[in-house]
Amino acid sequence: MSDRHEHSHSHDHTHGHGHTHGHGHRHGLRHRMTHLLAPHSHETADKVDSALESSARGMRALWVSLAVLGVTALAQAAVVAVSGSVALLGDTVHNAADALTALPLGIAFVLGRRAATRRFTYGYGRAEDLAGLVIVLTIAASAAFAGWTAVDRLLDPRPVAHVPVVAVAALVGFAGNEWVARYRIRVGRSIGSAALVADGLHARTDGFTSLAVLLGAGGSALGWQLADPVVGLLITAAIALVLRDAAREVFRRVLDAVDPALVDRAERALTEVPGVRGVGELRLRWIGHRLRAEVAVVVDGDATVREAHRIAVDAEHALLHAVPRLTAALVHADPEPAPGESDPHLPLAHHVAA
Repeated sequence: MSDRHEHSHSHDHTHGHGHTHGHGHRHGLRHRMTHLLAPHSHETADKVDSALESSARGMRALWVSLAVLGVTALAQAAVVAVSGSVALLGDTVHNAADALTALPLGIAFVLGRRAATRRFTYGYGRAEDLAGLVIVLTIAASAAFAGWTAVDRLLDPRPVAHVPVVAVAALVGFAGNEWVARYRIRVGRSIGSAALVADGLHARTDGFTSLAVLLGAGGSALGWQLADPVVGLLITAAIALVLRDAAREVFRRVLDAVDPALVDRAERALTEVPGVRGVGELRLRWIGHRLRAEVAVVVDGDATVREAHRIAVDAEHALLHAVPRLTAALVHADPEPAPGESDPHLPLAHHVAA
């Protein structure tokens, strides 16, 4: 008899030391208190946040960075009003735009908390990918604006007034953006959010623009009128490189790319599960900053349905321990083929043929 097991499991419900399993579990106050008093991590070296905590950390990063960039932009705007620096005006616009990119990401994090529905059966986590695309487009627009401003200044050089004040404002802009960039990238990588990482890279591009203002102002102070536009063109090239990295990360996520090391890690964990005699097709995909897995494992062909189910549960539990940020797994148990037995999946062949 062919045993087939399909199983979906929420990571948020498996942090206790005794792994419980089943469809329609009721997790009450006692279960939550057990988690609170006996916390359990599915990673050994780096604790994995729950899906809700990950979203909360992402929202906190957005609010903090929005506040820092907002203050930075206001300070630079005040200097623009005094000095009339067109270059600093462009930098201020960049900072304001970077602060506003928190809005699509914030909406994505809020949507990601919503429960799955019969229409959106996987939930709304992919909203982060859409936000990432918006951020990539914003970086591209920033690069185009920086390049256009530099070319315009190259064709029509203008002196920079109040150079010391402009230089201080440029340093403030660079410091604010670089701090925000490091913070967003660190939190984004910690919770697995490619969109937040891309937003951090965007903040770094605006930091480069601030340096362009500083260097350009220094060159103008030395009497070289072309210093500002030449440095602006160099910074535009740097922004283009950052755009390439951000676009690559976001587009890979949109196309369901994962780190091959995660696949290797999952396979190793499955092969160590008692009763698993082989690992078939294994797929991992990101949904927002959470991972899902689908895998077929080979079990003894004479195993009962209950035995095959137990092995599948053990296999899923091993995956939850081994793969960071994995929140759900679908495990399919295939019977080990007997001599002369036809492939049990043969009736499906014409459905999957190219």
